[in-house]
Amino acid sequence: MKKFNFRKVLDGLTASSPGGSSSSSGSGGGSGAGGGSAHPGGTAGAAGTPREEVQETLTSEYFQICKTVRHGFPYLPTALAFDPVQKILAIGTRTGAIRILGRPGVDCYCQHESGAAVLQLQFLINEGALVSASADDALHLWNLRQKRPAILHSLKFNRERITYCHLPFQSKWLYVGTERGNTHIVNIESFILSGYVIMWNKAIELSTKTHPGPVVHLSDSPRDEGKLLIGYENGTIVFWDLRSKRADLRAYYDEAIHSVAWHHEGKQFMCSHSDGSLTLWNLKSPNRPFQTTIPHGKIQRDGKKTESCKPILKVEYKTCKNSEPFVIFSGGLSYDKACRRPSLTIMHGKAITVLEMDHPIVDFLTLCETPYPNEFQEPYAVVVLLEKDLIVVDLTQSNFPIFENPYPIDIHESPVTCTEYFADCPPDLIPVLYSVGAKHKKQGYSNKEWPISGGAWNLGAQTYPEIIITGHADGSVKFWDASAITLQMLYKLKTSKVFEKQKPGEGKATAEIVEEDPFAVQMMHWCPESRIFCVAGVSAYVIVYRFSKHEVNTEIASLEVRLQYEVEDIITPEPEIIPPFPDASSQLPSLKSLSGSTNTVACEGTMKDSIPCLSVKTRPVRMPPGYQADLVIQLVWVDGEPPQQITSLAVNSAYGLVAFGNCNGLAVVDFMQKTVLLSMGTLDLYGSSDPYQRQPRSPRKSKQFAADNFCMRGLSNFYPDLTKRIRTSYQNHVNGHCTSPTSQSCSSGKRLSSADVSKANRRGPGRPPFRKAQSAACMEISLPVTTEENRENSFSRSRSSSVSSIDRDSKEAITALYFMESFARKNDSAVSPCLWVGTGLGMVLILSLNLPASDDLRQSEPVMVSPSGTVLTLKGAVLTFACLDCMGTLTHPPYEVWRDPHSADDGEKTRKRKLVMHSPSSSQDMGDHQFAVICSEKQAKVFSLPSQTCLYVHNITETSFLLRADVVTLCNSVCLACFCANGHIMTLSLPSLRPLLDMNYLPVTDMRIARTFCFSNEGQALYLSSPTEIQRLTYSQEMCDNLQDMLGDLFTPVETPEAQNRGFLKGLFGGSGQAFDREELFGEATAGKASRSLAQHIPGSGGIEGVRGAAGGVIGDLTRARIALDERGQKLGELDEKTASMMASAEAFSKHAHEVMLKYKDKKWYQF
Repeated sequence: MKKFNFRKVLDGLTASSPGGSSSSSGSGGGSGAGGGSAHPGGTAGAAGTPREEVQETLTSEYFQICKTVRHGFPYLPTALAFDPVQKILAIGTRTGAIRILGRPGVDCYCQHESGAAVLQLQFLINEGALVSASADDALHLWNLRQKRPAILHSLKFNRERITYCHLPFQSKWLYVGTERGNTHIVNIESFILSGYVIMWNKAIELSTKTHPGPVVHLSDSPRDEGKLLIGYENGTIVFWDLRSKRADLRAYYDEAIHSVAWHHEGKQFMCSHSDGSLTLWNLKSPNRPFQTTIPHGKIQRDGKKTESCKPILKVEYKTCKNSEPFVIFSGGLSYDKACRRPSLTIMHGKAITVLEMDHPIVDFLTLCETPYPNEFQEPYAVVVLLEKDLIVVDLTQSNFPIFENPYPIDIHESPVTCTEYFADCPPDLIPVLYSVGAKHKKQGYSNKEWPISGGAWNLGAQTYPEIIITGHADGSVKFWDASAITLQMLYKLKTSKVFEKQKPGEGKATAEIVEEDPFAVQMMHWCPESRIFCVAGVSAYVIVYRFSKHEVNTEIASLEVRLQYEVEDIITPEPEIIPPFPDASSQLPSLKSLSGSTNTVACEGTMKDSIPCLSVKTRPVRMPPGYQADLVIQLVWVDGEPPQQITSLAVNSAYGLVAFGNCNGLAVVDFMQKTVLLSMGTLDLYGSSDPYQRQPRSPRKSKQFAADNFCMRGLSNFYPDLTKRIRTSYQNHVNGHCTSPTSQSCSSGKRLSSADVSKANRRGPGRPPFRKAQSAACMEISLPVTTEENRENSFSRSRSSSVSSIDRDSKEAITALYFMESFARKNDSAVSPCLWVGTGLGMVLILSLNLPASDDLRQSEPVMVSPSGTVLTLKGAVLTFACLDCMGTLTHPPYEVWRDPHSADDGEKTRKRKLVMHSPSSSQDMGDHQFAVICSEKQAKVFSLPSQTCLYVHNITETSFLLRADVVTLCNSVCLACFCANGHIMTLSLPSLRPLLDMNYLPVTDMRIARTFCFSNEGQALYLSSPTEIQRLTYSQEMCDNLQDMLGDLFTPVETPEAQNRGFLKGLFGGSGQAFDREELFGEATAGKASRSLAQHIPGSGGIEGVRGAAGGVIGDLTRARIALDERGQKLGELDEKTASMMASAEAFSKHAHEVMLKYKDKKWYQF
């Protein structure tokens, strides 16, 4: 996709004028950063507003977007290759990607532009180059002597399909087998086809009437490079003499061939077949194999024939000087063991070892001490590429242990459901997390060093610590060290351990609302300074964790919260009768009585009520060092309705409070005193200050319905087919039209009466409890669908108070929460603890938190939560909050400095809490102010507090909506980073909201991107590019400039090992004494030119551009010269062709002229 980058143009534009109206710019690619007047919700900035005080240092020069590194297991792998001298590994995938791995830190990702699947990979051993064959019948030569590999040449076959490639060691001629059974030869340096072709009909016997099938194997004889072994699919094997251009011998077997492997002496070779058999052939007697075995076959009762097995897809035959040879193969298991897992079999002498794998085997390679095929191979390891894992087996130990994998390829051990990224976090966290995580390491690995140890990597200039946290479908949470563009797992937390295990078939009896993956992590909140960690699960629960270095055995405290809201049985629609905010003191004593409902309707039959979805363990639980559950808060069923999933979460260690909300309302819990402070519907939070004069809902006639109809979104919604999911979710929308989360549509385009709405709001047995997602947090409908019908019939919600509940459900999701020291009211003279609440309708409420004055009273005195009466408005669901001081510096929420809750030192236990408050000092003027930054999915606003004046507003998008927005620090300054559903990544200055960057960079092709994209400080961001891979990117120009220094080197200068001295007698009698000159045989002088219509040469995009990143000096000059020569040669070739064509044309003209002359030579003028 073409990328648009608005940089210097945007510098001169401001998001608003002094009068408060927006004069923001339009942006390309449909990002819709269009202008508009200031919203009625924010008043214009008053004269004398202190704007000039803030000096903004960020300009568009500081921003540039580029991908940095990709972590995780290559998605859908198809091919494997290893360079035994450089010791680097390459993996190709079905999506056309190549991952090249070396020592930890050396991890490179490159992509074929065509996106065609990679069929095969071949290293030019110790040359710093790689050949890939792709499913679109193209060969590509990759230059690995630069940090970001690039294609130097491509060769596209037009008439034949590539099936197999082979590049002999230290050769520049690549053998290419095709589906038609022909074998072509390509010069690796020029990437031009040789005129030498081995046609299938010449290779097989003339008497053979059938086609032998595609070429499935090519290899030159270890004994004589002038002999090529060709294996055809139907079981035909041809030993071709390249010099004499004829077959030396042919062998036939009645089962299809899958692979062939040589003995290093070149006298024998082994084949694997489709019936699970291995055949060993001797070149002296090719009429039949001298040994046939079916390793996993059982001998039949008659004793005559062994039963056939599954195909052996690949076999490798490796010799050892001091022991029996190794025969290693995949597949070949008996058919009667249908449930048996995929296996790799290692035969060493008479011992047969079967290694069962967790996933199907894609490919495997045996790593040997020598790159020379004619020496004792001395295998020491086997690399096994599975569909979802990479395993290396140690062959030097008799029990064949596996090596401990240093790469982060187990990100997808359980599907990732959410991510958080913390750049520039406290430096002591990484060693602390590693120390508690190291104790969980498994035993039984090989004690040898990881054998894939090539390349070079250094720390680079970037030194700040980074941590990535991933939440998973099985309830596990993983903490990763992501410093200096590497990734290493530090610590794994299993949140499911706080709950009782479900017995099979018990799901419905125990009020479970998510059938699969009930422990899936939906949301995470981490305070790195206090080490408080909070998790919201898909089954409507929140767990608060504290960090301790000591093991403890204790019971898990738990609370149950009723959070269900209905406006019912209210006769008149006047706003006065809406229940005001209840007195805060009445919120404390009882848990069971805390309900957001205004009344309880009696109903017939049994229904679930006050039951949590999962059962917390009641017995004392052993908690190892690390994160230990401090409190579990569960939402319960209310009147037969299941609790709704949590849409927002915030925790503050200084206040000792955790807040969470869903589409019903908000709950605030004191996790120090283990009490619920607040549990009420969103509407009650407004009290009398609700700007919407909402119509009440009429009572339902019946509340009997099957719980199955109310199953909440399970994890299955995260992964199924994207289009199907979007289509279904939009069809389930109450209006049946495709809309963004905050727009409504009317099927006929007319306004509905309140009576119609009342009917529509009533739920029958088949209606889900949530009819429309109120925020981008509800990911079913978080992708823009642009249809004519959508444009005509949907309209954005007006935020004016005149709009009644005609086009609005009374439910309003809580989409953002933020604890902060702030001015809660207009007349406040000092900051106080506040909770900022953002809703799906763009409303912002501020709740005051009245905390005990002294730390001694914190455990005993109640915390009071009360409304401030402040209501601010934005367009679209609120996504994020931040607070800047009067100088424009980001103000962090207060926190408690971490102390170990289970320290053996009694003095530490009784020690007072140490709080860092970040509040202005008393010496500052009373007229001090703050900037409140609020971003919704449509616009951003900056308010001055305590005056609540809207200073700046920027309409970010009209046609799409934001999926993620974060206030981040960069270059000692602060900005707002946004990711839009139309693929744009944007940054805005703070507090003035000037556009600094707007690039159409990342099309949201998958819901996974929308769900996992997150920004962090210092220009860092990440998202899940596939179910198994994390893609990191940067939006910082400085990091883009320094990226080359941070990446690892794939190629390092290494001496190619010398071939062993073969000895006089062996050289005299053991092999062919004739030297084999491939250049003489395959070069243009002898073989001629190949047909130009057979394959087309394409110069690579990584030509001169790739050289710039390659090693400098002589190598760079040589590469440039070679590319120039290649281009010159190509032009000369074209000129040669044109000259030949002109000569042929002239000759034809001369011939016709001569014929005309002869015809009319003896005729008179009157005979014409």
